[in-house]
Amino acid sequence: MADINHKNEELNYKNDFSEMFVKLIDTMVDYEHFSREALVDALCRLARSFRLTKVVTEFYKSMMDEKDGEGETLCDFNEGPADIVVLKKELISKTGAIVRATAYAAKGTEPLSREEEQQLDICIRAMMSYIGRNRLQTAVENLAYHDNNGYPNFAYFFRHLGKMSKTGEFFGFTAIMYNLKDFSDINRNIGFEGGNEVMKTHYETIRDMIGERGAVCRVGGDNFAAIFPNELLERIIAFLKGAEIIFDQGTKGSVSVSACAGIFTVPGDFVYERPGNIVEMIQPACQAAKVSDETDFVYASMKSLEDKEHAARVRRDYEEALKNSEFQAYYQPKVNVETGKITGAEALCRWIRDGKMIPPMEFIPILERSTDIFRLDFYMLDFVCRNIRKWLDEGKRVVRISINFSRKHLTDPKLLDNIVAIINRYDVPYEYIEIELTETTTEGDYHKLKKLVEGLKEIGIHTSIDDFGIGYSSLNLLKDLPWNVMKIDRSLLPTALTDEKDLSTVLYKHITAMACDMGLECLTEGVETVEQVQILRDNSCEYAQGYYFDRPLPLEEFEKRLEAGEYPV
Repeated sequence: MADINHKNEELNYKNDFSEMFVKLIDTMVDYEHFSREALVDALCRLARSFRLTKVVTEFYKSMMDEKDGEGETLCDFNEGPADIVVLKKELISKTGAIVRATAYAAKGTEPLSREEEQQLDICIRAMMSYIGRNRLQTAVENLAYHDNNGYPNFAYFFRHLGKMSKTGEFFGFTAIMYNLKDFSDINRNIGFEGGNEVMKTHYETIRDMIGERGAVCRVGGDNFAAIFPNELLERIIAFLKGAEIIFDQGTKGSVSVSACAGIFTVPGDFVYERPGNIVEMIQPACQAAKVSDETDFVYASMKSLEDKEHAARVRRDYEEALKNSEFQAYYQPKVNVETGKITGAEALCRWIRDGKMIPPMEFIPILERSTDIFRLDFYMLDFVCRNIRKWLDEGKRVVRISINFSRKHLTDPKLLDNIVAIINRYDVPYEYIEIELTETTTEGDYHKLKKLVEGLKEIGIHTSIDDFGIGYSSLNLLKDLPWNVMKIDRSLLPTALTDEKDLSTVLYKHITAMACDMGLECLTEGVETVEQVQILRDNSCEYAQGYYFDRPLPLEEFEKRLEAGEYPV
């Protein structure tokens, strides 16, 4: 009878252990409804069944962390004196992470049986495996979605946008990218430690405003991005406009922090395809806010997205257009206002695609964002030289043609050689070529521009300073560089005959007089009326270019104008 009772007790124990162990494993793998309380309860029940008083686990990401004591210690079961080490286990992962578990019992506690030792070993291993996996998963999560300073990063932001896309939540939300203004000055004034505290507090304030209804991340440096419900926008903007941030709790030292931001309130017809759709809206707007003299907050719109798509189309079609010679030179005559004689022309680029003309403002600024403009400028020079060679070979009248070159070319040390090589290829006399260059404001570009203009002057190629009067360094450029021609921007030309004391008249008069005194050819752009022609005559500006005489003309029409030779004056 005693044997039967013993076997029943043994069977009940085994059943109890199996039930408790299954409960432990179930709580570990129930990711959808995970409950830490349930897990701790299962562990405590098992610990009691083994007559333990304390169980301690340790986790270190590496041996170096263990050596430095930089790890994590957990003790969810502690119900008595830890006099005896019952079991101690250590696991080292392939990545070098260390998980250690130690089970204790009180002095005088009945020792574990062989079977209990095996069962406890299984439980401890399962627990260590679970802790190691979860801690490593957390470490990987932090590494992937946080930067070195612990801020959520762009990957975190992208992941959040991806989650939002699955529920279609974008309508009713606003995305922003913001930059903390003059943060380098803050670091200089209060030190990097104080600056880090200010940035952290500023970020945490935004994060707490948004809560679970959105996300905020650090893009890099002092730049952040966020997305949140529209109703929070006014409050967040008010905070970004300026807030006192405490950096020293002891002295209550504080600094004022403000930001500039690009803002995109997502419209109902917005189509999300990838995280970049959102970032492409707020990033350029933030950049525009950073350089704006008028506002710290720039709102992006669907039009800006359409502009980006248009720019992408232009860049995509550009190569094919060059290959198919879709770019044409249209010539706008330059006219002597006293005689009406055509003395030259400016070659202006026109893109003819599928029988339609694409306006220059729709593609030139886009190409100027990259080195694509280089090939177009050389293409135009080649085009003009071919035309001049044709006129010379046919015995037609030839005038000097000016070709625009982007300021970006100044980065090319072989620019002068490349210009001359194209002209020489067609054996065009240098006197028929004029290179138009706009002003530059940087010291490095200034020296490069000076070298180029001097080089062209030395071999007999004319140069003109284009759009004179709308830049910042016009007078220095006139003083130091040997230009042949000054082209006065249309914005400086009075619209009609006015009193001599009118400011626009006075300014124009002195600019033209200065050009004459310096021995420069003086040409005014944008001449559209007979009154403006008279203004040029009254102020000794000898040459005009504008719609009063002619618009830019295709090759055949320009050749007819050259044949006629002059306009009635």
